[in-house]
Amino acid sequence: MKLAILAEGQFAPATAKTAIGVLRYAPYPVVAIVDSTKAGGDAFWHVGAGKGVAIVASVDEAIALGAEALLIGTASAGGRIADTDRPHLARALERGLTVWNGLHERVLSDPALAAAAKRGRATVRELREPPAALPIGGHRVRREGAVVVLTVGTDAAVGKMTASLEIVEALHRAGKRAAFVATGQTGIAIAGEGIAVDAVVADFIAGAAEKMVCDAAETADYVIVEGQGSLAHPGFSGVTLGLLHGAAPDLMVLCHDAARPVMKGYEQEGLRVRSLSECIGIYEDAASWSRPADSERARVVAVALNTARLTGDLARAAISEAGGETNLPTADPIRDGAVGADLLAGTLITAADSRRLATRRT
Repeated sequence: MKLAILAEGQFAPATAKTAIGVLRYAPYPVVAIVDSTKAGGDAFWHVGAGKGVAIVASVDEAIALGAEALLIGTASAGGRIADTDRPHLARALERGLTVWNGLHERVLSDPALAAAAKRGRATVRELREPPAALPIGGHRVRREGAVVVLTVGTDAAVGKMTASLEIVEALHRAGKRAAFVATGQTGIAIAGEGIAVDAVVADFIAGAAEKMVCDAAETADYVIVEGQGSLAHPGFSGVTLGLLHGAAPDLMVLCHDAARPVMKGYEQEGLRVRSLSECIGIYEDAASWSRPADSERARVVAVALNTARLTGDLARAAISEAGGETNLPTADPIRDGAVGADLLAGTLITAADSRRLATRRT
């Protein structure tokens, strides 16, 4: 499947999170970005990913480059389809492209888009559509020996998916059997499977996470679960808690944007991002609620720092400061590349071995 990504007027690091993730990690070719405001450029110039991927002004140009599907590559408040996207989507559907949608609003709920799909005999892949008949969590035990790692955040959109994917690649380099569990629309677009837990009825979030983790643990020794939101975020904490309890991690990696002082979406109120130490305590305490009192606690064992908005010297200082505050191995798996990801993965391997040894002793 050759993919084009729609990011009309929004192809920038702050607004094209889905597009950037797919450009960086997708196993299939991306042939074009559709953004008429930046047409003629190269994707890498604008977001630091997708070198050689052309930015074009229209869906027709993307089709000429071989596009067979169109992914909505941006997110909006409330998950509604942007009005500026609708003409491009209509054209794609009329031309018979499959549309991949990760927003909460369903494409075919728009009568004009539904009519365009009918004319073009086109289909829509709704990435956030949860499966039917999900279980309530807490009733399935995963395969013994599998280690579950959950990436958790000080805030929303701090790099949890990125850290998860980089860790999986590093574990593969170390010769480990590792699986990525996608819990959000971008992760699903990359991995080809998963459940967007923020679209699941609240009673079944934990069950959805438990199902994915247990299924992945049948064939992987390290199950790396993509975190969502933050327990400290007023808007997203419910999803975060359900995912935490359903995944039932053995280990956690705390993810943090080193340049963000206030919570995403609460800039006007000035709601501060809690310190790394505070967040570690919050997550470890919450993870213990669903475990027997005599079981080993889930621990945060490493910090994945996002320093994308800092210059080199400031980034190095932030990584050092975070490591000093938490006394944990700390790296930016993008800025530091394989060295940083390998540090995080090596820390998880060591921590997992220690847990296994402690279990055998008891």
